This record gives sequence, structure tokens and C-alpha cells, in this order.
Amino acid sequence: MDIAQFLSSYWWAILLVIIVFSGLFTINQGYIGVITMFGKYRRIVRPGLNFKIPLLETVYKKISIQNRSVELEFQAVTQDQANVYFKSMLLYAVQNETESTIKKVAFKFISDRDLMQALVRTIEGNIRSFVATKKQAEVLGLRREIVEHVKVEVDHSLEDWGYHLLDLQINDITFDKVILDSMSKVVASNNLKAAAENEGQALLITKTKQAEADGNSIKISAEAEKEAARLRGQGVALFRKEVAAGMTEAAEQMKQANLDTNVILFSMWTEAIKNFAEYGKGNVIFLDGSAEGMESTMKQIQALMVKQAGV
Repeated sequence: MDIAQFLSSYWWAILLVIIVFSGLFTINQGYIGVITMFGKYRRIVRPGLNFKIPLLETVYKKISIQNRSVELEFQAVTQDQANVYFKSMLLYAVQNETESTIKKVAFKFISDRDLMQALVRTIEGNIRSFVATKKQAEVLGLRREIVEHVKVEVDHSLEDWGYHLLDLQINDITFDKVILDSMSKVVASNNLKAAAENEGQALLITKTKQAEADGNSIKISAEAEKEAARLRGQGVALFRKEVAAGMTEAAEQMKQANLDTNVILFSMWTEAIKNFAEYGKGNVIFLDGSAEGMESTMKQIQALMVKQAGV
């Protein structure tokens, strides 16, 4: 073998090695490669070192199977023509790692930019259609319902594209300043109304409890007065009984001693006048102080004594 043949074989060997090594390539973790040949889908390759037929097969696209997120800001109009502004975060990913799903992801859209535009417009359209059926006063309380509605509607479209909606978070819902001011006034007036109602209820409860307390106090006072009157009546009756008994006993003793009973009657008369003056507390008491009046009074006392003695 001459030198020319040796060099020719050497260069061919080097070229063959270069061609073989040009067929080696790697796929990073989190990606799946799509191989085409002459522009037609051929197969998929997994992460790691892979081999493709040099000059024939090409790596058409590397599909990320990791989660991806995008922030959305858009406007919707409610049923009562109020502008609503949304800020949301969309989290999505490739549905699975099967060959059919990867083919959808690789060939449904020309680029990721087109996919993103379709995805964002689909989300916005579904939220707008939902908000258009609601009034502005309802929107703030329907955050969860909006998310659930969008997930149900969007998942069908994403499934055809090979993707899956993992999460949709509506971070902020705002209105025009005029509407926000009016809503603040409504909330303030409702708070004042609630405060007035609470104050009225508190006053009613206070008045009711006070009336119950007054009623109980009157009832207790009446019961006490009734008991006092009963005891006073018993005291007066007992006093009269004791006086009558004392007078009867005194009359009997004077009779046995052959004394005139008019003496004790006169003593009782004068003692009564003395007590009137001492304990009258300035009250005016009219008594007949004549001899005839005293005699009439003494006869009445004698009659009382005879009656008590007969008893």
C-alpha cells in the first residue's frame, strides 16, 4: 500500500467517525425530543444520550414536560355594564409523556408563541363569557366559581392540544374608580344601618330588662306592703285585745276593792290626751274637752269594758 492509498483510507476513517459522532445527541432532563426524517415524524427520544441517523434524521423539537406559568391581565364586562379588571396566574403542563400526546404538542402549533396566544385568548374568552352573565355585586364573591367554570371549559381545548390546566388563580379583581367609590359608600351605609339596628336592639333589651326590673321591684314592694299591713293589723288587734284584757282586769280589781271605776276611766282619758300631745308630730287632733264630752267618752269606754267582760 502506497502513501496515497494510506492517506485516503485514513481520511475516510476520520470522516466515518465524524459522521457517526454527528449522530449522537443528548436530551436534557425535563424534555422529550421529537425526531423527524425528511420532514415527517419518526419517533420520540427520552432524556440522556441518544443516536439519530446522520444526515437523514433531525431533532425537530425538544418538548418541555415541566410545569409552565403565565400571568394574565384582561378586562371583562358584567351584565349591568360594569368594567371588571382581572389579574390571574395560569399554571399548565404537557398532559403526559405518551407518544400521541407529544405528537400533538409538537405539531399542533407552529411555535410556543402561537400556543401561548391561543391559551391566553381561550382563558380570557371563557372568563368574559361567564362574567357577562353576572352583575357587578356578584363578581367579587364568585372567584371560586369563575375558576371552576374556566377549568371545565378550557380543559377540553387543552386536551386536544396535548396540555392540561393544572391551576388557575385569580389574584386580583378590581373595578373602575367610580364603581369602587359607590361600592364603598354602599358598604359604609350598610355598616351604619347595621350599627343603628344593633343599637336599637341593645336599647330595646335595656328597656325591657329595666321594665322587668321595675315590675319585679313593684311586685316585691307590693308583697312587702301586703305583709306589713297584715302584721300591722295583727298588731292592732293584739293591742286592742291586751288593752281590753287589762281594762277588764283593772275594773274587776277596783270592783273588789269597792272603788269607783270612773277613776281609771279618767286616768285613761288623761293618759290618752298626753300621748296625743307627745306623739302627734304636729298633727291637729280635735277632741271634745268639755265635761259632757268627757262623760260621753267615758260611757263609751265603760260599754266597751262591759262588752269585753261579757266576752
